[in-house]
Amino acid sequence: MKAMILGAGKGTRVQPITHEIPKPMIPLVRKPVMEYLIELLKKHGVDQIMVNTSHLAPIIENYFRDGEQFGVSMAYSYEGYVESGVAISSPVGSAGGMKKIQDFSGFFDETFIVLCGDAWIDLDISKALEIHRQKKAIASIIIREVPHDEVFKYGIVAMDENDRILKFQEKPDPKDAISNLANTGIYIFEPEIFNYIPSGVAYDIGGELFPKLAQENLPFIGIHLPFQWLDIGNVQDVWTVTSQILNGEVAGFKMPGREVRPGVHVGINLNVDFDQVNITPPVYIGGSTKIEPGATIVGPAVLGASCVVESGAVIKNCIVEDYTRLTSQANLEGKIIFGSKCIDPIMNTQVDIAEARMEFMIEDARKPVDADED
Repeated sequence: MKAMILGAGKGTRVQPITHEIPKPMIPLVRKPVMEYLIELLKKHGVDQIMVNTSHLAPIIENYFRDGEQFGVSMAYSYEGYVESGVAISSPVGSAGGMKKIQDFSGFFDETFIVLCGDAWIDLDISKALEIHRQKKAIASIIIREVPHDEVFKYGIVAMDENDRILKFQEKPDPKDAISNLANTGIYIFEPEIFNYIPSGVAYDIGGELFPKLAQENLPFIGIHLPFQWLDIGNVQDVWTVTSQILNGEVAGFKMPGREVRPGVHVGINLNVDFDQVNITPPVYIGGSTKIEPGATIVGPAVLGASCVVESGAVIKNCIVEDYTRLTSQANLEGKIIFGSKCIDPIMNTQVDIAEARMEFMIEDARKPVDADED
């Protein structure tokens, strides 16, 4: 069976993280969110996956390659061009990305699934396919209820008693919303859908394709099934979802590594004496990380791989990227340390570590400790 993962967006609401990596590569406790999607698709019999890429495309393509190590076959459709040796991102919209693949090879020759690459889900895809086929739909959206004051974040649908979608609104103002049934970015299509998508132009699934299907009264349905949907829509979501996972609130999520103490999961090759450090779970510690005696880590917290936490450092409720040194003067709470940025996901603020003169407590762990400053 075939599927497509949408991976071409710039992820502007998740900046500055998406300055460094594309949105589908945002890690949820060490693994990119897109990897969890691939595992789910494989579980439900999907063995061929196309991914449209554009923004920072090589990061996705070099990580997943041909998909063999994940038990599937994968290929990519790049949306952009090269000018003067520089790759220029030029996405063609979610529906346009589907059409580009279809025009190239006719890849979608049977019922297929399309997923946004920025959410952790545990949907029973097989059940959704069964309903789609029973209803003889040309297109199906997996929907779920959201709080009415959050409808502006999503595509919203109105359905009749037979689950046929009568109207589709893309991110309406709450006062104008026709319901609180939200598009989750999970779709099932028949190949006939391409009769309704123009070639060679940017075209969006939610903004253009779905309103057209509803207006033309086509067999276009909503499927309402119980499942967990952890959407990574903004930086605060990165923190919220990570906290939910660490706190054991996500049923079926398998923590990576091994559990050395209750609520403390670790990778391999650590340099830490757990009797000499102050760790309050839940915490995940990546491989090859060093934590010196006297350091304090309060969860929920994630330390990436190859980090150093010096004696006296205090880290509370933080996500720390790989190769970060937290010096003895570090005292951080509720922060995401990613690249050159220190992010407050709750306040939705960020500072450049160097410009804010925070290097006395946050450094690159690969930098020699006694390196002379220029």
